[in-house]
Amino acid sequence: MRWLCRGGGIFCYLLMLVSAVTAAEKKTAVIATIFPLYDFARAVGGEYISLSMLLPPGVEAHAFEPKPGDMLRIGGADIFVYAGRAMEPWVDELIQGVAAPSLRVVDASTGIAVAPAAEQAGEHAAHAGHSHGQEHVDPHIWLDFDNAQTMVDTIAAALSAADPARRVDYAENARRYKERLQKLDSRFVEFFAQRGSTTIVYGGHAAFGYFSRRYGVSFVSPYRGFSPDAEPTPQNIIAMIKTVRRSGAKAVFYEEMIEPKVATIVARETGAELLLLHGAHNISKEQFAQAVTFIDLMEENLEQLRRGLSGR
Repeated sequence: MRWLCRGGGIFCYLLMLVSAVTAAEKKTAVIATIFPLYDFARAVGGEYISLSMLLPPGVEAHAFEPKPGDMLRIGGADIFVYAGRAMEPWVDELIQGVAAPSLRVVDASTGIAVAPAAEQAGEHAAHAGHSHGQEHVDPHIWLDFDNAQTMVDTIAAALSAADPARRVDYAENARRYKERLQKLDSRFVEFFAQRGSTTIVYGGHAAFGYFSRRYGVSFVSPYRGFSPDAEPTPQNIIAMIKTVRRSGAKAVFYEEMIEPKVATIVARETGAELLLLHGAHNISKEQFAQAVTFIDLMEENLEQLRRGLSGR
């Protein structure tokens, strides 16, 4: 542009103005692997980023494997955010195949103590690790809202590094979102404090370890591990039915994105109500189109727990 402006004048002024406007309108391209990261980035980046989710809406997260075309998508981005190697063990190989030296690769689990599954699960819940990731590690870090806040800060820092001119905006957006997470956490703390000792009958895979530890509740589940292909033994299902009958539980909770076969059997045999408890790995195509948020899902979880644990 300099050689065009050697003579000065109105043309030079207009050219510089157009260039400045174009630079101001340029959005940081961000790709997040799974829904919680997508929503955190959406909250922090707002109108200043161009955001997409690698995991297609409606697809079960643990069964997802990236395709060659995904490498091309990531290569065209400024920032790639993933949840950690426990959740996405394929990340290293994927990034090695991406020809984009300037790409910022952000591990959203940075600064978070990723716990062994055996330590996280309730006394009756699964103790096996992620079938695709680090063995005996629970990858569902976002279900502790303190961890979620750390992930929000990590994303805000990455956006600020890529787009320093909007650092203040990213910091303020992150502050507001973390404030909403704190208020949500307080509502869960208050709810469980009023109930005392709580056992949740969960007919899904062991996704709620961090949640369990955060709020001091136990999960009863017939599954071992996080693999969507895992099947509980008939003995485990029978034991779960006996637990529901013995405890008088009014509801059996099930997970998103997977046919609730086991939860349905237990509910049918015991007369318990069948209710969704969402782990927020992913959302449906309809929910995606409706711009459903992570906080929306967690607020719905709280209402489901109120209903299922009170017998209403």
